[in-house]
Amino acid sequence: MKRILGLIILLIMTSAVNAESKLQTIKKNGELRVGTTGDWDPMSMKDPATNKYKGFDIDVMRELAKDMGVKVKFVPAEWKTIVAGITADRYDISTSVTKTPKRAEVAGFTETYYKYGTVPLVLKKNSKKFSTWKSLNNKDVTIATTLGTSQEEKAKEFFPKSKLKSVEAPARDFQEVLAGRADGNITSSTEANKLVIKYPQLTIVNDGEKNPAFLAMMVPKKDKTWNNYVSKWIKEKKASGFFETLLAKYNLKSL
Repeated sequence: MKRILGLIILLIMTSAVNAESKLQTIKKNGELRVGTTGDWDPMSMKDPATNKYKGFDIDVMRELAKDMGVKVKFVPAEWKTIVAGITADRYDISTSVTKTPKRAEVAGFTETYYKYGTVPLVLKKNSKKFSTWKSLNNKDVTIATTLGTSQEEKAKEFFPKSKLKSVEAPARDFQEVLAGRADGNITSSTEANKLVIKYPQLTIVNDGEKNPAFLAMMVPKKDKTWNNYVSKWIKEKKASGFFETLLAKYNLKSL
C-alpha cells in the first residue's frame, strides 16, 4: 500500500513539474507564441496592409525569441480576451499589459519594465470646457472606454457621475471622441502623446497624470519556471541598456 501511495505521489509531482515547464516546450517546438492586440501605439501596432507587427513590445519579443534561439509567432488578441488567451494556452506570453489586481487573480506577471500615468483626451475645440479631471466628472458628460482595458475599470473610479460608453475592439475609445459620440476618454500618457500628433483634433487635458501603473508581460499563473526565466531576462536586459535604447528609439520616457 505504501509503495502504491509512493508511486501516486511521484506521478503527481512529475505531472506538476511537466505542467510548469512551458520553457522546455517553447525550446522543444522552436517557437515562442506571443499574444498581442496590435492596436496600442507605439507598443504594438499591426499594419493592415501587410499584417505585420511593429512597436516597442514587438521589438522586445523579437529580442527575447532571439536570445532563446527560437522563432516568434504573434497571435492576434483582443483586450477583452487577452487574459483568457493566457489561461486557454492560445499563446505562451503576452506583450505588455497594465498589471492590475483583477488580472493577477488568473494570470502571472513578469518583472515590470515600464511605468506610465493616465490622462484624459478631449477634442481641442472643447479644451476650455474640459480643462480638468473634475470638469469631465459630470452627469452630462460621456466618457468612452475600450472593453477589457484597465482604463475601462479606472473610468468608473475617476468619473462616477459621468455616462460611460464602452466600445469593442477593433473600435477604440478615442475614435468615439473624434466622432463626437463621447466627450472624452482616458488612456496611457504613452499612447496619448502619440494620438495628439496623429490626430491634431485631440488634446490632452493638462491637469496632471493619475494612476501611475506598471507594464509587464502576462504568463500562465502557475508557471513559475517560465515566469522566473522571463523576469531574469528582463532584469539582465535592463542592466545591459537594451530597454534604455529602445525607449529612445520610440521617443518614450518611463515615469
